Amino acid sequence: METEGAKQVWKIGKVNVTRVVETVTAVPPNMLYPKASLETLSGDLGWLQPHFIDSEGQMLLSIHTFLVQSGDLRIVVDTCVGNGKEVALPGWAGLETRFLDHLSEAGFPRESVDRVLCTHLHFDHVGWNTFEQKGKWVPTFPNARYLMGADEWTYWKDIEDPYGASSQEQAIFPVLDANLVDLVESNHEISEEVRLIPTPGHTPGHVSVEIESCGESAVITGDLFHHPLGFAHPDWEDSADVEGKSAHTSRIEFMKRYGNGPVLVLGTHFATPTAGKIVSDGNAYRFEV
Repeated sequence: METEGAKQVWKIGKVNVTRVVETVTAVPPNMLYPKASLETLSGDLGWLQPHFIDSEGQMLLSIHTFLVQSGDLRIVVDTCVGNGKEVALPGWAGLETRFLDHLSEAGFPRESVDRVLCTHLHFDHVGWNTFEQKGKWVPTFPNARYLMGADEWTYWKDIEDPYGASSQEQAIFPVLDANLVDLVESNHEISEEVRLIPTPGHTPGHVSVEIESCGESAVITGDLFHHPLGFAHPDWEDSADVEGKSAHTSRIEFMKRYGNGPVLVLGTHFATPTAGKIVSDGNAYRFEV
């Protein structure tokens, strides 16, 4: 299994994308997908193993960030769990990693970041918005504008993340109080090469990220797909979805849009190799790396 700080790099036209891993965890597939088991996935194991399901039938989930360099603009897409955060799930509470060192090693020291995009506001996508300094949670990226969906914030502003006991207090309110947040629409353009696309359902204002440069394209999924098995079973309930029916519709539309095409798909929680293409497989799809 991959270690903290592992990196992968892709070039989409003139845009560079670097993945930096915070942590990788092996969990039972039915933790997220109640219908998932070795029996129900038997027809898919040929392409899911060994990268995405291990030899013991455990689902590999990577928590990582994507660092996007578009021209002079440095963008961090999703900020993982963070150090010392209160999280209601074992294994992710009270982390102590060298995440910021790994960002610097990848050419993204925290002071150099221009934009921080949260595809949605679950705890594992906002954690490094802040870090603890002298007993206070302060913005990690002091020179960046933090982009959050306006519809997403409308939903979460009065509701606490059920998976992160103090996500708002520890990771969202401090950047709001520092006047670093821009509430943006679901089709917001970050640069000429990087834009948001609405993919609601996992959360009401969830977005994915589309990259186009010099005739090449890629898309960052966010949590529209937690795992590649979702391409084969888009109708399966994902227990982390806030609006299941809407999420199902978004997944179908996403696969129709990007399936059997040239677009590189970068999975926000996909273990290495993380990137691939959506291709037809009978009446469904699979992830081809």
